[in-house]
Amino acid sequence: MQTTIAQKAQFRGVGLHSGAAVRLTILPAPADHGIVFCRTDLGGARIPARWDHVTPSQLCTLLDNGSGVTVSTVEHVMAALAGTGIDNALVEVNGPEVPILDGSAAPFVHGIMEAGLVQQAAPLRAIRVLKTVEVRNGEAFARLSPADHLEIHFDIDFTDAAIGHQEKQLDMANGSFVHELMDSRTFCRLSDVTQMQANGLALGGTFLNAVVIDGDKVLSPGGLRHQDEAVRHKMLDAMGDLALAGAPLLARYTGHRAGHAMTNKLLRALFAQPDAWEWVTVSADLEKRLPGAGIIPAQMRSAEPVRQLAVA
Repeated sequence: MQTTIAQKAQFRGVGLHSGAAVRLTILPAPADHGIVFCRTDLGGARIPARWDHVTPSQLCTLLDNGSGVTVSTVEHVMAALAGTGIDNALVEVNGPEVPILDGSAAPFVHGIMEAGLVQQAAPLRAIRVLKTVEVRNGEAFARLSPADHLEIHFDIDFTDAAIGHQEKQLDMANGSFVHELMDSRTFCRLSDVTQMQANGLALGGTFLNAVVIDGDKVLSPGGLRHQDEAVRHKMLDAMGDLALAGAPLLARYTGHRAGHAMTNKLLRALFAQPDAWEWVTVSADLEKRLPGAGIIPAQMRSAEPVRQLAVA
């Protein structure tokens, strides 16, 4: 059955790239509504959270309603919604960018779980991938292949010793997103921060809402939450970007040095081939294998306090 949030969940923070204060509220929505963003500062203009509303953007996923209304950096809240099994929600935001909070999806997940979930009297449909679809850009590639539930396999390779080569794969059933991925933060090099801020980006970035590295050093206080936090965050991003398919995916996603743009290009390639996918009604047995099934709030890893500390 479809699911929505039981009551509103509110979040306050700053935009990672704009540095502007922003408020985001997740509200219940009726069956078959899907996830829709609403710009409350622009008269309630709405943007469906779908792959065909994604427009090219640097370093994040940006949605566009086709009339010039946008909302950016949606990947973490989308990952939280997918990872907790929310099918229908209205996401109100009073600015052009989702708050970065602590740089992970954990604060969103905690807020959703505290608000509670409600099952709706409507069957849930999923998208089953029927044949392998792949997109490439040089050595980087992203691939969807048939599977009976969502799996994610990702690997990254950085020259920085603090990251290096990392590889991880997860069966996303049974709350794996909540238990394994949700608290992994976005990451960047110190030299990249300086360059981005000179170009008007990452103005809201701090040592506490991103993992900042410099060669073999982790500069963020407290160090890493996981030794492989970088690849876990890339998987978190992929989860959020795949949620823009508009329904749960039954597929194996493989990403090699992939990013937001490549994952969206992959979804576009999938839906451009009618014989590569099909709609299926989710059975009771299949429902137990979806990412949001079986989550117990008491077992969730606690998110670290969200504070602000300017990057030097």
